Amino acid sequence: MTALTPRERIRRFFQREPIDVMPVFSGMGMVTIQAIEEMGIRFAKVHSSGGLLARSAITSAEIFGFDAVIVPYDMCTVPEALGRGVSLYEGAEGILYPTVPSKWKSLDEVSLPKDTTYLSKGRMPAVDEAIRIAKAYENGRYAVGGWVLGPFTMAGQLIELDVLLKGVKKDKERVEEFLGKMTDLVIEVGKHYQRLGVDYMNIREMGSGTDLLSPRMWKSLIQPNLKKVFSELSSPKILHICGSTDLIIEMMNECGADAISVDQKNNVAESRKKLGGDVIILGNFDPYGTLVKMEAQQVEGVIKKCIESGVDAVWPGCDLWPDLKADNVRAYVEAVRRYGEAATPAVGRTK
Repeated sequence: MTALTPRERIRRFFQREPIDVMPVFSGMGMVTIQAIEEMGIRFAKVHSSGGLLARSAITSAEIFGFDAVIVPYDMCTVPEALGRGVSLYEGAEGILYPTVPSKWKSLDEVSLPKDTTYLSKGRMPAVDEAIRIAKAYENGRYAVGGWVLGPFTMAGQLIELDVLLKGVKKDKERVEEFLGKMTDLVIEVGKHYQRLGVDYMNIREMGSGTDLLSPRMWKSLIQPNLKKVFSELSSPKILHICGSTDLIIEMMNECGADAISVDQKNNVAESRKKLGGDVIILGNFDPYGTLVKMEAQQVEGVIKKCIESGVDAVWPGCDLWPDLKADNVRAYVEAVRRYGEAATPAVGRTK
């Protein structure tokens, strides 16, 4: 059988059909400084244009052999569209991601739109344009990944998290109401990207690991909203949570996602035992420690361990830090291809 195209490989992967080799992709940003330098722009400039977003993601994929492009790169597009502003740092040298300059200080200040006109405000149209460009590139060669923050993490981009966490005890009804509105917001943004034709949608409930929330709080505060999100979105749909997730991995799997993504704090071998062989598990290497700080010859061992632990695809635990070592990325891609020739628990091979 001839080698699959990157997009076809990922499409078949999520349909649990046999593929030729493990895909190299993510549900978080994979833009690299090598692509930015080839384009001749400052890193901070890339967030402001759909063309630059698409070109940087595609160039990164072409340089290193990734199977997918993922946009956007920052967490501020939706908060900006909701009127909270954005600091782009466009004149800055080096790598600076946009930030939200004006979060609500209390639940009393919260003011959310009653319609979905925010989808056309701020930089949301730039992300839409980037998705369209990436989808059309070389007749759809690459899979296009979309993502949106989960309800709790999205709330933390709009209001300080300590306000929410204190409010769980002192003002539980209003906190739950606010998170319900965040849930509806996440669903609308996810559906919007799916209407544009993204090949998979990642819900990044990043800040809800058990480093911050107890399993009991996760079950009552986070899980019901995630269940609603995944019941509304089309497949393929992924749930990603950073940090410690060993104690909630089974509850994560109950949310209705097609795949579970975890970071390096998760014991994947144990998670595989808990979830069985039918669940797609994605993970779980430290992108900064592996691709920025390590020497290239150390990378293969990290990737090999991920695969031996039982992942179906090797995913970084978060966005790739753009200023990574090119040799390390090449070693990462080569190791995924080499050790990913064999079938994984949930996805077979064509040979």
